[in-house]
Amino acid sequence: MINPNDITGLILAGGRGSRMSGVDKGLQTFNSMPLALHTLTRLQMGGGVGHIMINANRNLAAYESFGASVWPDGLADYAGPLAGFLTGLERCETPFLVTVPCDTPLLPLDLVPRLAQALESQDADIAMAAAPEVDREGQMQIRAQPVFCLLRVDLLESLVQFTQNGGRKIDAWTALHKTVLVPFDLPSDDARAFCNANTLAELRQLENTGA
Repeated sequence: MINPNDITGLILAGGRGSRMSGVDKGLQTFNSMPLALHTLTRLQMGGGVGHIMINANRNLAAYESFGASVWPDGLADYAGPLAGFLTGLERCETPFLVTVPCDTPLLPLDLVPRLAQALESQDADIAMAAAPEVDREGQMQIRAQPVFCLLRVDLLESLVQFTQNGGRKIDAWTALHKTVLVPFDLPSDDARAFCNANTLAELRQLENTGA
């Protein structure tokens, strides 16, 4: 089993927050605590990581107050979560990096151990979470959650080349490597675990579900 001390957690908080009227999403409160701090706390509680970093592009001092190192994108103009992946891989000092967004405050406590077990057992380069979602026809499907990835740090060179060629889609890059999907669809899994808050209304709705 991969040692947790060999895994660094990266919280992705570098977005524009355009659907939240431009506010810094990771600093919006969920049950009186900033979203990014919820994410950091759940990563720590899960025991799957030895180190945590935050990718943010503004309010760096506020994020640093959470006790983690904070790194802005190396790519310009809020280039999306893959820019955060790139920053994380560049700064990571462990063999593995796990990425999580800042706006899913109910993420599974056992996220990292389950990703690590799958990556190791399948000898994969990337382990990506997947979770049940209702599709447009009202059917339940297991859908990949590309921002929840466990990566081998030696993928850095590949990602540098991909982004230099203009690539910005996570799944387009992960498709270039051996990727295992890890379903979080057990009866004991929280159906809200991967619910994210793109708007302030969605944040308040998620907050009111009794979490």
